Amino acid sequence: MTVTWEELGWERLAAGVGRCRLPGWDCTAGLVLGEGTALLVDAGSSLAEGVRLRGQAEELAGGRVTHLALTHPHFDHVFGVAAFAGAEVYGAVGLDAVFAYERADLRLDAVRNGLPVADADEAVDALAPPRHAVSGEWTLDLGDGRQALLANVGPGHTAHDLAVLVPGDPEVVFCGDLVEESGEPQAGPDAVPSRWPDALDRLLALGGEDALYVPGHGAVVDAGFVRRQRDALATRFGVI
Repeated sequence: MTVTWEELGWERLAAGVGRCRLPGWDCTAGLVLGEGTALLVDAGSSLAEGVRLRGQAEELAGGRVTHLALTHPHFDHVFGVAAFAGAEVYGAVGLDAVFAYERADLRLDAVRNGLPVADADEAVDALAPPRHAVSGEWTLDLGDGRQALLANVGPGHTAHDLAVLVPGDPEVVFCGDLVEESGEPQAGPDAVPSRWPDALDRLLALGGEDALYVPGHGAVVDAGFVRRQRDALATRFGVI
């Protein structure tokens, strides 16, 4: 018997495309199904959460997760990555350096935000850099006419922001934390505020007016919401 997106607590956005909102930090994970392939967008906040995500994704796909795209290097989006052994992992250029040299900062941020120390230590010890570094755009052929475009649209929320565009009707854009709906966009010490509005302009050009935009946290939004958030960020950071 085929399980449905809704039965697993996922939101179906288009044919073969959906997302779930993870507990704890209301972080989004996305899933794109192809022919014998499955692309997951973001890996969850711990190894245990990554294992749960992989199980649900593979139940929906009827096979293994073959590709994993990481939208940016914050713990709630990447600490589950080691649960996806065998998947081709993609991230923006520079993500590998963060994983290699800023592990202590990632761990500290996770613990400060409430991740148990043991879970943070386990995730950091197992954290491996993405195999594929995206500097511009990278098109994945997922089979059966399904493609996904990985686009390095940052910097903005971080220095290493990756968006995922899934063509179709409607088109779906996974934004990472360049866009947030459930709260004001968070600008931590690794944000690049002067470039953030430009990143959202590139995001809008990528998806267009009729796309569904999936924030890193919160409900799915439209182009108008992204544009208003872009203007609010420009005002907040004094970007002309």
